[in-house]
Amino acid sequence: MKNNFKKWFKPSWPYCIGAILLALIQALTLMVTKEPFGITSAFSYWANECAKWLGIQVAGDPLLDIAKSPIVLIESVSLRNLGIIVGALLAVLLAEQFRLKKIKSKKQLIGAVLGGLFMGYGSSIAFGCNIGAFFSGIASLSLSGWVFGLFLFLGALIGGKIILHFFL
Repeated sequence: MKNNFKKWFKPSWPYCIGAILLALIQALTLMVTKEPFGITSAFSYWANECAKWLGIQVAGDPLLDIAKSPIVLIESVSLRNLGIIVGALLAVLLAEQFRLKKIKSKKQLIGAVLGGLFMGYGSSIAFGCNIGAFFSGIASLSLSGWVFGLFLFLGALIGGKIILHFFL
């Protein structure tokens, strides 16, 4: 039993296995939910719920008004996001790769916070991230997925240069 565990969960899986699993998850998601695999919209739902709890009314924003369920955590996109978070934690724990790392410098902290904010803002104005707009777009045979992919590549090149110049 222990040898099988180490054989399957300790080493990294080949990329082609990951690609096949992603394709199967995409197909299963489309069949079950009747919508392509997406992630970003749930964060808008969560922010809207937090705003409601704080007494802030966010009416009028079409992105936030599209939540299908009055209980945000049982909405299908939210459930997928929670599954991704739990699955990623489980994977890193099974592979014995979980580590808490010390923040090395104030510069690294600022870079991480700015990067997260820019990624969140970018995925909001693009109505999707690399999963919903790129992966699901291409899987749905949409031209927008390929256009998104081109600009994703260009953004990664520019972002990499910025990181190397300012943060490393």
